[in-house]
Amino acid sequence: MNPLLKQPVTAVKGIGPEKAETLAEINILTIEELLEYLPYRYEDYRLRDLSEVNHEEKVTVEGKVHGEPSLVYHGRKKSRLTVRLLVDRYLVKVVFFNQPYLKQKMSINEIITVTGKWDQHRQTITANEMTSGPYSKEKEFEPVYAVKGTITVKMIRRLIKLAFSQYGNQVEEILPDELLKQYKLMSRKDALRTMHFPLGAEEAKQARRRFVYEEFLLFQLKMQALRKIEREQTPGKKQNYDLERLKKFIDSLPFPLTHAQKRVVNEILGDMKQPYRMNRLLQGDVGSGKTVVAAISLYAGITAGFQGALMVPTEILAEQHAESLSGLLSPFGINVQLLTSSVKGKRRREILELLKNGDIDVLIGTHALIQDEVYFSNLGLVITDEQHRFGVEQRRILREKGENPDVLFMTATPIPRTLAITAFGEMDVSVIDEMPAGRKAIETYWAKQEMLDRVLGFMDKELSQGRQAYVICPLIEESDKLDVQNAIDVHSTLSMYFHERYKVGLMHGRLSSAEKEEVMKAFSANQVQVLVSTTVVEVGVNVPNATFMLIYDAERFGLSQLHQLRGRVGRGSEQSYCILLADPKSEIGKERMRIMTETNDGFVLSEKDLELRGPGDFFGKKQSGLPEFKVADMVHDYRALETARADAASLVQSSAFWTSEKYLGLRMYLEGTGALAGEKLD
Repeated sequence: MNPLLKQPVTAVKGIGPEKAETLAEINILTIEELLEYLPYRYEDYRLRDLSEVNHEEKVTVEGKVHGEPSLVYHGRKKSRLTVRLLVDRYLVKVVFFNQPYLKQKMSINEIITVTGKWDQHRQTITANEMTSGPYSKEKEFEPVYAVKGTITVKMIRRLIKLAFSQYGNQVEEILPDELLKQYKLMSRKDALRTMHFPLGAEEAKQARRRFVYEEFLLFQLKMQALRKIEREQTPGKKQNYDLERLKKFIDSLPFPLTHAQKRVVNEILGDMKQPYRMNRLLQGDVGSGKTVVAAISLYAGITAGFQGALMVPTEILAEQHAESLSGLLSPFGINVQLLTSSVKGKRRREILELLKNGDIDVLIGTHALIQDEVYFSNLGLVITDEQHRFGVEQRRILREKGENPDVLFMTATPIPRTLAITAFGEMDVSVIDEMPAGRKAIETYWAKQEMLDRVLGFMDKELSQGRQAYVICPLIEESDKLDVQNAIDVHSTLSMYFHERYKVGLMHGRLSSAEKEEVMKAFSANQVQVLVSTTVVEVGVNVPNATFMLIYDAERFGLSQLHQLRGRVGRGSEQSYCILLADPKSEIGKERMRIMTETNDGFVLSEKDLELRGPGDFFGKKQSGLPEFKVADMVHDYRALETARADAASLVQSSAFWTSEKYLGLRMYLEGTGALAGEKLD
């Protein structure tokens, strides 16, 4: 990058220490940062024909003052100035609030230009700007910048103009010619100039297109370079599994594999055979058969002479996995053990000893697996379930438990592809996008609050057939701010409603882990028929006898969360139902309810969720590792993201990228990020 642009902003003539201090408030310290402080939208001042303008749209018109303007005061400081304006063939009313001085600037038959909001029904423009004289083309399209404190948009525009006039020609290209030509992209210098000083909408669009691609490409290059360096610097374990034994194992499974499961198993086995370490994310909707894929992968590693580990978020989930994996693997002489914080004393010491000696083939557990005293004899494969909540750091600790074992992350949260390749850019992604045959789709209905009695009648009918039900509530206790049915109230209401015919349990986030475990165990054993819970029940619990779910105030949940909750039922052979109790006020809320009743496909839902909520809210936590882009938007620009990822991957793999002069700009960028030093970037 050009060293001239690395100078402090005070190097620009016209920017003194005081202005520099103000710019520092929005993190602009160098000339480069000022030039690259891009607008987030544009004000469009082009003249429009009123017959084509929608109600409440912003509009700029030029017209002749028709009649004397009228000025009315309300109190000392408030005023309303009204003037009739002849715009083409329309006579419209223009209203200015609290700008009494404008009256002096208008006289009958004079031409003026006004900008404001168009009220189609009243044929009125509520104006916020006016200039005397005919419309001037100079101001057709103006950039709007994010500002705070004492900084105004006008000030930013002026300072950027100063910087451009003195240093605009110093902007250097970073993308190679071949990519500029291939995608017909503007040069960096032209695109930057156009972003700040566009002549019109089309030009601004082309400049934005250039920066969207550049941002995605640079981000993906960083991820791909990290991945390449990680692979080269950390040799993995080449697992030469026994194909014949593996085929026998697969043939012994209670169900045939779906096409999607076969595809995913081949991708995983392909990675395990390579000398570099596998780093793969396996996505599969609730019930798509990820556990079987995990069992096959673990068995393959064992036939190659390695141990396997499976880490899950909760004890009850660990117990369920231990039970199902033992059922599949034990007949083949595989030793599967469980390690959680409940395993104490002598039993714990025994397990740790057997593990260290290599007598345990597969260890299943919670975070207990990554504690210091846990040593494996020869760990080859680590599988973690539902770890999308963890950042890069936790993923790393787990990998260090063996000499660079292969790592497979599993999640039942269908992450849209755009997010998966952004948040998990350093991984390969496998998707099970097909359900096993014979699974009945969960029937989902949206009910309004006044239909609650009917809903409870329906639930009663299911319970009378020996089934169980979940009832989900958004909050634990009453809150003045939110008028929400809370778990404690609902629990007492339902206890009275079912009046000792059925046992109603209660689970929420304020309970200790041990108390939660106890409630869940009672529900699993059918000692509790109705479980009232907050969303803590979301992850992975398997109670095949539960066929009914009622979600109170369903509009308060995102689509992905509703889908995760719904996946708690529909795990047995009986038909299951999910009732969404909701009175959404907003269109987005109504749309969510409609989508939920129309599809059971988690990937379709997750894409819709992303459109409705935006990427920041999708994971619900800031540590999701999502980058902040200045111009690009992962949802709307996903095609550019896909393209940039493919380009970054092929660049990083080519030897020319690391040596040729034409890629120098991109290599210097990578050096600046620390990616080439093999540093771990969040």
